[in-house]
Amino acid sequence: MNIEEYKTVLSEKLTAKRYFHSLCVADEAKRLADKYGADSERAYLAGLLHDITKNLPEKEHLKIFHDFGIMLSDIEKNAFKLWHAISGTAYLKNVLDIKDCEVLSAVRYHTTAKEDMNLLEKVLYIADFTSQDRDYDDVDVMRKLADESLESAMIYALKYTINELCEKNAAIHPDTVKAYNKLMLRNEEK
Repeated sequence: MNIEEYKTVLSEKLTAKRYFHSLCVADEAKRLADKYGADSERAYLAGLLHDITKNLPEKEHLKIFHDFGIMLSDIEKNAFKLWHAISGTAYLKNVLDIKDCEVLSAVRYHTTAKEDMNLLEKVLYIADFTSQDRDYDDVDVMRKLADESLESAMIYALKYTINELCEKNAAIHPDTVKAYNKLMLRNEEK
């Protein structure tokens, strides 16, 4: 498939607002990839497709998990907000036949992050925070940090996520904690 075909699939699967968000994240991922030296075509593709299953009802996520042998952790079972990253990756790989492991991994970890993320994974993670359509309280701070240092933006984004989850009395995915701890330990070594 080419980009236009992927856009057609997305426009059929997503609400207009989510489709617009996907286009914005794709543009921002390409911009950040160009800035930091990642492959801009792969970044655009990952940004475009990162939310492909976001608007699916719970039943359809569960069917994807069942069909492709995906076992959710206890935290994942209780965090519907994370499901689209997991089901989306399976959908991209098994239905759309995307074989690019880095694109798949970037989509998989765009919600939780993970320890030792590669450049494309970081680019997508931050692009999802800083895309043109975002309007949360700290978005201007995030955008400034994204333009200064991808690592600083990662640390801020992870802190933001952890704080938000704590305020909601929600569990924090171990991948998020590991990503944050690894970045903090790396900073202490400097």
